Amino acid sequence: MLNYIIKRLLMMIPILLGISFIAFILINLAPSDPAEVALRVNEIIPTPEAIESMRQELGLDQPFIRRYFTWLYNAFQLDFGKSFIHRDRYVWDEIMRSLGPTLVLALSAFLFILVISLILGVLCAIFANSLFDYLVRIIVFLGTAMPSYWLSLLLVWFFANYLDLLPTSGYGTWQDLILPTIALSFVYIATYIRFIRNNMLENMQTYAVFYARSRGLKKRTIIIKHVLVNSLHTTITALGMTIPQLIAGSFVIEYIFSWPGLGRLCIFAIMNRDYPVIQAYILIMAILFVMCNFIVDVIHQHLDPRLRENGGIS
Repeated sequence: MLNYIIKRLLMMIPILLGISFIAFILINLAPSDPAEVALRVNEIIPTPEAIESMRQELGLDQPFIRRYFTWLYNAFQLDFGKSFIHRDRYVWDEIMRSLGPTLVLALSAFLFILVISLILGVLCAIFANSLFDYLVRIIVFLGTAMPSYWLSLLLVWFFANYLDLLPTSGYGTWQDLILPTIALSFVYIATYIRFIRNNMLENMQTYAVFYARSRGLKKRTIIIKHVLVNSLHTTITALGMTIPQLIAGSFVIEYIFSWPGLGRLCIFAIMNRDYPVIQAYILIMAILFVMCNFIVDVIHQHLDPRLRENGGIS
């Protein structure tokens, strides 16, 4: 197990370096001069002298490789420079300010996904091919096909405009959290209900379940100990990767509901060509995805002895 962890950690190094390089070259692939962009977003006339002065201030007059390694060294120290929009604010401070609301929304959505998917997935497997199962599967189909932004607009229209029950924007109360949580988690709920249902129906046909029935065990015991537990391995893997997806993929939801999180910060950075913020966001989200994938693989290998016997996940 220790050898597997060390191997995976060593494999992460070139992946993260490659991602950092891609994030850095974005500023060099931009169609406009970053120095000119920095001047324009601060409402400064981009004269040749001002552009040259800004290029020196941003270090753009240095060779490409030197700038990359300087940026990478500073990034290891959590120093991503200053925002183009707010010249007096550091990018890391802006990210930390927006991270809290995003984590609150992601955690709320994750718990909602976990509870609803587990309950409905188990019930659909127990009452397979019943009216309840068909109705849930129809909802699952709609949830998979419906874009999150369209669902968000429907929720705003129905609960906020038509019923006047919930706020359409804001941050700070539990009412503000309800609509963005539903909109963010709906497509994942549809996916995991299908995962849990299909895995449980498959495990119900195994010899272990037939043997448990022949021993006279209660149906509830068979469902929980022999079917559900063995059906959650692939679901745990998918749920682990859902965490970074909820954090990184919430920008549309945050923008629609005016949620002051990382996604909204990234959208405004893209609209205003705030390259330091965009670079930091890409790098941090990539690290989050890689780390969550590593943690999920380790947990998966620990839970499944067949993977340990085969030397780990390939």
